[in-house]
Amino acid sequence: MKTLPRLARVLLLLLCWAGTLKAAAGKPKPTPLRLWYDKPAANWNEALPLGNGRLGVMVFGAPQRERLQLNEETIWGGGPNNNVKADALPVVRQLREQLLAGQLVEAQALAQAQMQPAGNSGMPYQMASNVYLDFPGHDNATHYQRDLDISRAVASVSYEVGGVTYRREVFSSLPDQVIIVRLTASKPGSISCQLSEESPMQHTQRVDQNQLVLDGRGSEHEGQEGKVRFQTRVQAVAEGGTMQATDTGIRIQDANSATLYISISTNFTNYHDVSGDAAARATAYLASAVRKPYKQALADHVAAYHRYFNRVTLNLGVTPAAELPTPQRIANFAQGNDPALAALYFQYGRYLLISSSQPGGQPANLQGIWNDQLKGPWDSKYTVNINTEMNYWPAEVTNLTELHQPLFGMIKDLSVTGQQSARQMYGARGWALHHNTDIWRITGQVDPPQYGLWPMGGAWLSQHLWDHYQFTGDLAFLREYYPTLKGAATYFVDALQEEPTHQWLVVAPSVSPENTYSLQGKQIALVTGTTMDNQLVFDLFSKTIRAAELLQLDKPFADSLRTLRERLPPMQIGQYGQVQEWLQDVDNPKDQHRHISHLYGLYPSGQISPYRTPELFEAARVTLTQRGDVSTGWSMGWKVNFWARMQDGNHAYKLLTEQLRLRSSQPGGVSEGGGTYPNLLDAHPPFQIDGNFGCTAGLAELFVQSYDGTLDLLPALPDAWPTGEVTGLVARGGYVVDLAWDKGKVTRVRITSKLGGNCRVRVHSPIKATGGTKLAQAQGENPNPFYQTLAVKPPLVSSKTTAKQPTLAPSFVYDFPTEPGKTYSLKAR
Repeated sequence: MKTLPRLARVLLLLLCWAGTLKAAAGKPKPTPLRLWYDKPAANWNEALPLGNGRLGVMVFGAPQRERLQLNEETIWGGGPNNNVKADALPVVRQLREQLLAGQLVEAQALAQAQMQPAGNSGMPYQMASNVYLDFPGHDNATHYQRDLDISRAVASVSYEVGGVTYRREVFSSLPDQVIIVRLTASKPGSISCQLSEESPMQHTQRVDQNQLVLDGRGSEHEGQEGKVRFQTRVQAVAEGGTMQATDTGIRIQDANSATLYISISTNFTNYHDVSGDAAARATAYLASAVRKPYKQALADHVAAYHRYFNRVTLNLGVTPAAELPTPQRIANFAQGNDPALAALYFQYGRYLLISSSQPGGQPANLQGIWNDQLKGPWDSKYTVNINTEMNYWPAEVTNLTELHQPLFGMIKDLSVTGQQSARQMYGARGWALHHNTDIWRITGQVDPPQYGLWPMGGAWLSQHLWDHYQFTGDLAFLREYYPTLKGAATYFVDALQEEPTHQWLVVAPSVSPENTYSLQGKQIALVTGTTMDNQLVFDLFSKTIRAAELLQLDKPFADSLRTLRERLPPMQIGQYGQVQEWLQDVDNPKDQHRHISHLYGLYPSGQISPYRTPELFEAARVTLTQRGDVSTGWSMGWKVNFWARMQDGNHAYKLLTEQLRLRSSQPGGVSEGGGTYPNLLDAHPPFQIDGNFGCTAGLAELFVQSYDGTLDLLPALPDAWPTGEVTGLVARGGYVVDLAWDKGKVTRVRITSKLGGNCRVRVHSPIKATGGTKLAQAQGENPNPFYQTLAVKPPLVSSKTTAKQPTLAPSFVYDFPTEPGKTYSLKAR
């Protein structure tokens, strides 16, 4: 095309564009699942992440000096501990008295004086090391390109020097549990490089049988001695040429090709046991991996990855914009001509979850498994007042249910360590957790009381146990985790307090996460009975009751929860028509705080519904409008889900355009701007992975929802995507959904039933069944047990406002019976 006149090139591009649009009117082309760049990463926010759940690596891709920044999921500061404040109970009792008596300013002062964290606020997740590959004479490379192929979980770098084309491939092997780097060249004898390693951690280095060995340890932090020991081992296998290992590294000279293997392990066994042998583990992984030929190792890795990734596809159409480098696509996304970037971003979230959360390992933390610091932002811990939960919102709906397991394992651990918090801080049975934890499963207060005196972490995390059951129908899982669920509920049986005005039972003390309101010139955080707390306890009691019924046990306990549930406060509609955030009507309509905790009942819970609670649904719309759109990255991810639940796909799409806004990759401080870095990672900023996961879940909600008694198809499709196709999404009740649409209306549906039972489908344009399936107009409650909705109390409405009813798009609701393992087809009339 370079030889054509400029006008001819423009005309040809226009013809290509028109042809692409015409193709998009039918079945869209497959989305290119590749991030690519025409220059190396200038910093960490431009590097490309790879992971196998346990080992993470960021690939920078400079021709002359490759940097591979390494992480292992169990390298954390400190050691086994719990940070429970032993003398908290008398203060908590005094705080309860003050709060229930309306002495909020006094309670705030008391908490500030006497309820600071005990000892430490959690340990940081830490990096392992950097491995460097120096290539002499490669400073002036041409035809440069690097990429990350998320359809295979492989990164590559290619360029030309002196007429020779060089290529690197990097992956973090799922089956072999090592990082593998392949170096090739178009001319034999052209691979010459020096391997070295360095680490900011306390460490020693040596060469052992032609392997680079680094022995390191986690840091001391806030009075906790570093107890984690780790070892990295790097081995090179060259074809042709020579190789020499010295104290400074490994030198490869004139090889035809070379393969590098990087193994990392620690002494971590579990949250209270660090007696493992890091050296033996690292050695065993490496010895096994080097025996496998590279092609076989790559094929095994891709096959293992495909078992997860290939379950879901999303095609929204492809335009010429998809051919541009990824940073340019992000910068241009708001112009509205790159639907394939939205599909890539959706799948990138699934890629990141596969890469950072594998069965048997640790859950994805605030940065997944990717962190290049000794003390990353917020220590890269687990923030459980939204962020950790958000990490796992895509797990069930995007067909990655096994990847939920690391979170379940952490919850089970916390149900043990949290008994100390419940007993010593609140005088209660069961278990409790505040707004942060770490690999040591701390459950005490983290941060000052205006953030940290929030004993609701166990209540929120436990919702994931029931959610998993709703999607899978796994009764054995529910039986295994019922004691954890019961323990979380038992805490609130003991901890709830009677407030004097309505005699409601409320959590005291608590906060509405990280937000405050003004009273007597003071910013008040510490209160009783926040709306989010009431919603969380309602859900926890309801799900524990259901679990006890299904398992046919604990009837007296379930009956006691029913009695207590009746005394929880209802949601309230305040003077501005909003869902109240606090027990009193003190919301500021100009408040645009990043946390919208009182809409937990809208998402991820299903308490607020357009069909069952229309007044609350409209009040939620008021709240969302007041809070605005632009915020931190994770907050905008949450808002995509909110607006999807509001059945407003165009507003959800607007939030997506705000999130897919290119941020400068230069490291900087914390801000409220949100956006996306050149490597497609979420910018709080700085980097937090939850925004990626939140948006992936939110995009799934645009196409399929199943929280409200029905399987709702295309409940919130944006006008920007009139034609598309998604396969493999999962709905409650064990339904796997393949769905296509054209001109904004469903054209064909395939529903595979894993569990059987009545399938109730809601569509917004008429459909009919094929292949002998008979649709019946839905009547009454859905008899499918996985779709029993939780009845909430009618809202209390302020005398200063009038509750409004929503205006909803017409819908058609059908029932048809299903059998396990069978697939049912529907299509447009």
